Amino acid sequence: MSFNSPAAAVGCYSTGEEIANSVTHGVAALLSIAGLVVMLSMMPVTAGAATITAAAVFGASMIFLYTASTLYHAIPNLRVKRILQVLDHSAIYVMIAGSYTPFCLVTLKGTTGTMLCIAVWSIALAGIILQPVLMKRAEWLNCLLYLLLGWCVVLVFEPLMAALPSAGIWLLAAGGVVYSLGVIFYLWERIPYNHAIWHLFVLGGTALQFFSVLFYVLPAGAA
Repeated sequence: MSFNSPAAAVGCYSTGEEIANSVTHGVAALLSIAGLVVMLSMMPVTAGAATITAAAVFGASMIFLYTASTLYHAIPNLRVKRILQVLDHSAIYVMIAGSYTPFCLVTLKGTTGTMLCIAVWSIALAGIILQPVLMKRAEWLNCLLYLLLGWCVVLVFEPLMAALPSAGIWLLAAGGVVYSLGVIFYLWERIPYNHAIWHLFVLGGTALQFFSVLFYVLPAGAA
């Protein structure tokens, strides 16, 4: 997840920093592919269509995010890089919505889960459509929307607490905290390799929420 700050113009990182940025999320992309395979292989034999779909969407969103970020940082051509930056920022919305999907379709289910899923994906789609404008004129709003969209899970915290084991809740919440703490390094541009450090926080947040889905969401999705 590459939240490039308002001051982080295309091509502003040193060669060493871009290598670190590319490697951190390149590794994450490979881990995401492995994670999707693990989720599908550990799926309950009686898993319903919603559970399989939720796992596939979550896994695909991880792969998309980390692949987009890796390509953006790895390709030096500035013209191509500008296009990939839009894709990179858009992928963040996809990842956030994809992370919600298992909890919406499998854990919450019913009207609450369906409505939350529709709302989250609608906001994500709006963010993607507005991405070129937000990046040029209101990047701070872009970052704020990422955080607000990620934390609107608190609106359904009570039913989520009732449906998800406490360990799953803790992993989910810890992932959100790690994502949020990483923003400090994302914005702290004076620190060398701040963006690569941010990438590590993003990977950590993804890992925590992945384990919540793998061990506590999907096993409950038997048809």
